[in-house]
Amino acid sequence: MLEAGWGSSLKDLLHGYGVEFPCGGKGSCGKCAVRILEGRVDTDPHHRRRLQELQLGPDWRLACLSVCESDLVIEVGQFETIIQADETPFAFTPGTGLGVAVDLGTTTLVAQLVDLASGRILAVETGMNPQKIYGSDLISRLEAALSGGPEVMTEIIRTQIGTMVDALCAGRTGELAKAVIVGNTVMQHLFCGSDVRPLSFFPFESPDMGLKQFNSRELGWNTTCERISFYPSIGSYVGSDILAGIEATGMHRGESYSVLIDLGTNGEIVAGNRDRLLCASTAAGPAFEGARISMGMLATTGAIANVYSIRDSAGIRGGPSCRIIGNTEPRGICGSGLIDAVGVLLGEGILGEFGEILSGEQQVTIASPVTLTQKDIQEFQLAKAAIAAGIGILLGRLGICSDDISDVFMAGAFGNFIDTGNVLRTGMLDFAEDRIRKLGNTALMGARMFLFSGLPAAEEILRVTSHINLESEKRFQDLFVNHMRFIPSGPGS
Repeated sequence: MLEAGWGSSLKDLLHGYGVEFPCGGKGSCGKCAVRILEGRVDTDPHHRRRLQELQLGPDWRLACLSVCESDLVIEVGQFETIIQADETPFAFTPGTGLGVAVDLGTTTLVAQLVDLASGRILAVETGMNPQKIYGSDLISRLEAALSGGPEVMTEIIRTQIGTMVDALCAGRTGELAKAVIVGNTVMQHLFCGSDVRPLSFFPFESPDMGLKQFNSRELGWNTTCERISFYPSIGSYVGSDILAGIEATGMHRGESYSVLIDLGTNGEIVAGNRDRLLCASTAAGPAFEGARISMGMLATTGAIANVYSIRDSAGIRGGPSCRIIGNTEPRGICGSGLIDAVGVLLGEGILGEFGEILSGEQQVTIASPVTLTQKDIQEFQLAKAAIAAGIGILLGRLGICSDDISDVFMAGAFGNFIDTGNVLRTGMLDFAEDRIRKLGNTALMGARMFLFSGLPAAEEILRVTSHINLESEKRFQDLFVNHMRFIPSGPGS
């Protein structure tokens, strides 16, 4: 039973239970649908039209458009989001007291408590970013901030991280000496209370991307800490999470060339070596995080995470044809599953060179009832072309080619779960498979390393790193168009 006062917003009530609102509560994505089992939620003409367009029955409502008229019993899909921490060891100079490393993601939050004397991880807290009520992507967050909500968004994320820090330190006698927070540029601005307007229009450059330092009193935290640092961003849409990823890989210290790719919210790319690093962001995140895919979703319960076959998948629930998070009925597909599905469709000769479904149908069943439509495949093509073209621009600027790259680091939970063979089959990457390294949460690992190495390590990276605006590159559009095509590898190709 959900106790709901008359006239209360169902969106606000469900937000606290982890329900996602990818479009920010505009009613456009349809992914907050709930089934009314008991109680009453009336609908206005716009709400009824959206339900009809989504082919939802009379007992269904979109939570973001719903106003409660009584207490409710509703059916909501369970959300068991995969949030990846990191416990990779590294060399360090011991310190004193305790430290907290925080990866402030657009979708998820991870915080680790570290013994600065031994480097041992004492506790881990994970959770969802409470700002998701304003939308699952950065554009929705920016729109919400620009329309009058930045102070609230700042307060709720500070409060959430403060609560996580309280939980980490509960019952411990050691002093919390320092905390390091990393995140993308928008998350940095929202946490720090900086003006986000410069990030919302060309050339997307903010004067406020440097190191920000606080104490617990300024942030309203209960746990006392005098040194809380939000590390600097590299560029307009390449934040301190990528700075931390560079620290974690050590690519800024190597003589050989390497590439770091994070296929999360932004789709960030870094390429280079100790002499020079170039970085850029692409518009790949919405497709890989499900926002623009008809049955796309985050990596939560019911999401198809891996696909092994299409031709043999009819009616199989998590059998040999696919893997479903939570080992339950499929209800959508997440980013790793999307890449797998397209790779398998190509490998089995179901897709053509231009992404067309060769049967002439407008959709393909991945695992009933989950399908990919022709438009979904086009969204994937746009995302993979952006990544491939971005890599091409950076390598071209460095005067090297893919054969010169010794290591390709795939960062983040998404990168850790993808099938590299399928990634290569789609043409998103053009590297030898044995050079691809899955590293997991490099942002968190780098933040933990910064607890020991401090700002000098970050400044060392920033000195050799330049941010490239891909949209201003003359070759980008040509490369982008070329990479929209596939090279089919299925029967008869």
